[in-house]
Amino acid sequence: MTPQPNPKAGAAVKAADRAHVFHSWSAQELIDPLAVAGAEGSYFWDYDGKRYLDLTSGLVYTNIGYQHPKVVAAIQEQAARMTTFAPAFAVEARSEAARLIAERTPGDLDKIFFTNGGADAVEHAVRMARLHTGRPKVLSAYRSYHGGTQQAINVTGDPRRWASDNGSAGVVHFWAPFLYRSRFYAETEEQECARALEHLETTIAFEGPSTVAAIVLETIPGTAGIMVPPAGYLAGVREICDKYGIVFVLDEVMAGFGRTGEWFAAGLFDVVPDLMTFAKGVNSGYVPLGGVAISGKIAETFAERAYPGGLTYSGHPLACAAAVATINVMEEEGVVEHAARIGADVLGPALRELAERHPSVGDVRGVGMFWALELVKDRETREPLVPYNATGQDNTPMAAFAAAAKAHGVWPFVNMNRTHVVPPCNVSEAELKEGLAALDTALSVADEYTA
Repeated sequence: MTPQPNPKAGAAVKAADRAHVFHSWSAQELIDPLAVAGAEGSYFWDYDGKRYLDLTSGLVYTNIGYQHPKVVAAIQEQAARMTTFAPAFAVEARSEAARLIAERTPGDLDKIFFTNGGADAVEHAVRMARLHTGRPKVLSAYRSYHGGTQQAINVTGDPRRWASDNGSAGVVHFWAPFLYRSRFYAETEEQECARALEHLETTIAFEGPSTVAAIVLETIPGTAGIMVPPAGYLAGVREICDKYGIVFVLDEVMAGFGRTGEWFAAGLFDVVPDLMTFAKGVNSGYVPLGGVAISGKIAETFAERAYPGGLTYSGHPLACAAAVATINVMEEEGVVEHAARIGADVLGPALRELAERHPSVGDVRGVGMFWALELVKDRETREPLVPYNATGQDNTPMAAFAAAAKAHGVWPFVNMNRTHVVPPCNVSEAELKEGLAALDTALSVADEYTA
């Protein structure tokens, strides 16, 4: 679709937004949201007709891009047949979505509890783990994000937790492996893995193993920095959980459904959790949907004991119809395989080339369509380009970089000292090259702030 400028309509949209919409994670008077006129494939555009390659995939969920005709048609067909129905009934779209998801989850994660999104999936996974074990505590990593609802935000390890953390959520945080900024003085991935596992087991020992219900980890942390865990780490966590009777929860809300070149990132590490959360890419975000995939032993806990939880819109027919269509499209069009190939052969090598040219790039990491560039002032000392959790003037270098990217037609995902490169999983090579050229120019702006 060719964008048609309509500034007057854009001004009206913007005015209504500023008058009435309360935006998340924002100081309301300090933001200037872009008025979006439309989107298709890997692009969206504003009311002035300016088009942007979306390197954020919405919020890392448009895994098949915007407005895929088969998914749009499935939503329309479901709306015409049965727009909604209560969750206590067996409904075709709900049953088929659960079957298709269960076919792709690892191990025996064959029961699917549907939620409205990722945060409430984490809420229910934690509840299930506590009820299954009879224990109160949950362990999670500092560099993590698990959602904005009360339990999920406390499980989160990044600064978004601070304002809501009253110290009574039963959550204990620990350091997961990240060699580039190691907390364990490691020099190799093997050292980082071993020391991180030792740290985790020591934390459990001092908290009391009999008090720990669950360990919750993003399979590959997303907004915290796309830090692919070293070989053996997740398998080691699995062993620790088995040793102490702890429920192992993997959060695949961001990493799932093709993002890493696998249906779920757990497949990269040959590990099977007890519970796995999902959302976002399950239906490319076309209609809100999330869920928990449940192992046999956890499901058995609630075979004759009622699970004390539910949602009015659990397994909403429109959302489930979109999930069915999305999963089928991903199969038919080879989207997962495409993400793996283009990540390994095109995106990864191109980002490493950018790093060689730009002193502001300290680290490149990722897999599939899930990458991050760590921006620094000094490559040798690894001093971050801006301070941790910087705002205002302190964040000027990152703000300048983001503005330069947008000016050149790409919409970046910028978080602290990182720019994430997370385009739709079916992005073409030509589209990627266009986006990478714009990133190249924008990084020259970041270079101006290096030592």
